[in-house]
Amino acid sequence: MSNDDAVKMQLRQRLAELLPRVGRIEGDLRSAHDRDWPERAIELQNDEVLEGLDEMALGEVRRIREALGRLEGGRYGVCARCGQPIGAARLMAVPTAVTCVACAVT
Repeated sequence: MSNDDAVKMQLRQRLAELLPRVGRIEGDLRSAHDRDWPERAIELQNDEVLEGLDEMALGEVRRIREALGRLEGGRYGVCARCGQPIGAARLMAVPTAVTCVACAVT
């Protein structure tokens, strides 16, 4: 198995973990609230947390899909800013990275 195939498999596996989680979060956000005001206040606070988790998960889903697109297009591992290769260690740590370390810190 090539390195690209291993990365694709890793990214697809993570996507398969995230999508059901996003669905559950969004289902929880659509659920009706309790009519009891104190309970409703707690539910609204919980919704704020769920919305934050949903945003984070959706952002990761987007980054994974973009990385899969770069893999398919032959652009994976190339810095979007300077065009130099992204180091293997960085890609191992952050498979969705779009910039090399030097460009990421500037």
